[in-house]
Amino acid sequence: MAQEEIRLQYSGFIVFTTQLLGVITGLIFTLLLTRNMSPSQYGVWTNIFDYTTYFVVFSGIIPFWATRFTARKKAGTVKTAVFVQLTFALVSFLIYLPIIFLISHAIKTTGILPIYFIAGLYILTYSGVNVFESILQATKPQATGYGFIIQEVVKVTVGLVLILGFREIFFGAVLAIILGPVVQMFYYSYLLFGYIRERVNWGYLREWLKGSPAIAYNMIGNTLMSFVLILLFLYGGSTARADYQAALSFTTIVGYSASLAFGLYPKLLSNSCGDEHVGSSFRTVLMLAIPLATITMVMSYSFLTILNISYGEAWPVLIALTVYTLVSLISSFYGNCLMGIEAFDAEGKISMSELVRSKIFKVFTMPYIQAAIALPLTFFVLTRLPIASAVQATLYVVVILIGVNLSTFFGLYWFMHRELRLHVHWTGTAKYVLAALIMGFVLYVLPTTTTLLSTIGKAAAGFGIYVVILLAIDKEARQLVGLIWEEIKGSIVQLTSKNNKGNNENTFDLETPAEN
Repeated sequence: MAQEEIRLQYSGFIVFTTQLLGVITGLIFTLLLTRNMSPSQYGVWTNIFDYTTYFVVFSGIIPFWATRFTARKKAGTVKTAVFVQLTFALVSFLIYLPIIFLISHAIKTTGILPIYFIAGLYILTYSGVNVFESILQATKPQATGYGFIIQEVVKVTVGLVLILGFREIFFGAVLAIILGPVVQMFYYSYLLFGYIRERVNWGYLREWLKGSPAIAYNMIGNTLMSFVLILLFLYGGSTARADYQAALSFTTIVGYSASLAFGLYPKLLSNSCGDEHVGSSFRTVLMLAIPLATITMVMSYSFLTILNISYGEAWPVLIALTVYTLVSLISSFYGNCLMGIEAFDAEGKISMSELVRSKIFKVFTMPYIQAAIALPLTFFVLTRLPIASAVQATLYVVVILIGVNLSTFFGLYWFMHRELRLHVHWTGTAKYVLAALIMGFVLYVLPTTTTLLSTIGKAAAGFGIYVVILLAIDKEARQLVGLIWEEIKGSIVQLTSKNNKGNNENTFDLETPAEN
């Protein structure tokens, strides 16, 4: 059966919509923690998962190739990718156990050592979800949105029962983080059940391993950058780390705008996407990223206050981290486009020499440049400059991240703009900014909210103002809404059509693999 064509706007808005619904569940879970933990305890909690990061550093290697091979219809990819990924994850988990034992003694947190051990299961769940979603991104991107909601609902349910019902704060929170993705993986396994029963193609694994040093190179670079948060915890204190995490709870919403272009990467890989698709995807991302960022910055104090009154003073951190998220959003979009147009592996064969010369390797090098600047600068600022508060320490770190990310993006674009230009629709973008500024002004003059319902209501009203203004001044926005509505109606007709009964949802056509 032929592979169902990925509908760029439809899949992106499905994923984005489910992520917005996830904002509610995420806020509930965050409130469970911040209302039942002191800022210092919350800082320790977030630090627990800082260490698991280093044990999933290579978990993106197999998913990277799985997306590219699946998008190009290489048979056997699913079974091979899932089997190898989970095997590697199990080995990483076994290595994690003795190392975290030593770390907990070194940082004097042995009192919660069992929690560290349970948190290690996150290595398995993260790796599993990662590989399943890499496959679904190339076949049914919207399914990852449904999986996200399933994971969020399970996480909140487990958290409510264990934290509120049994007063198991740390244990309940960690178990909720683990069990949500477990159920999510069962859902993904159901969608891909027919292909999980396929024969493992060891020839693909050989090719992936040939290209793995370059992917590992990228993963290590990204992990080096995450060491900034370890420095913040060690030299800025647990409260500074808590301030960062509290602010991140809301800037993540801005980052969700990237999901509007979720279907772009596999379409670029399959060579079924032109410059107009790239431009429209970028315009759609900005259309929602700009107002969400504006709401987050204008209502920064209100958002942090609803977590816990003690976080209200960290509002400058939330504003700065929102700017950083916007910069990262644009940089990631451009990097994904560069990787999507790279075709050196189109035939299912990977040459390390070609990979090193490719656009992909240039994107992979960026985290090293960022880390080389950010890490020593962060260490110097936190250990040499006078710092009066945790908020000031966190703000310094975020400003460093903004400067580093912005400068490296400009550098990458300067060297690669001949290969791929980022077409910005300046007139449309100006309209987004204008509508967002008007909305921001209205929100600013309205009374400051400090309760959950009033804050959510004010934010929703602000977004509604933005939508009304934009639809009034932007013809393309009106056309986009019409296009999305037609896509949704077409999907409803397709799902209810008798001609589409059977196995459509779980089947996609893959080429017969060459003999290896």
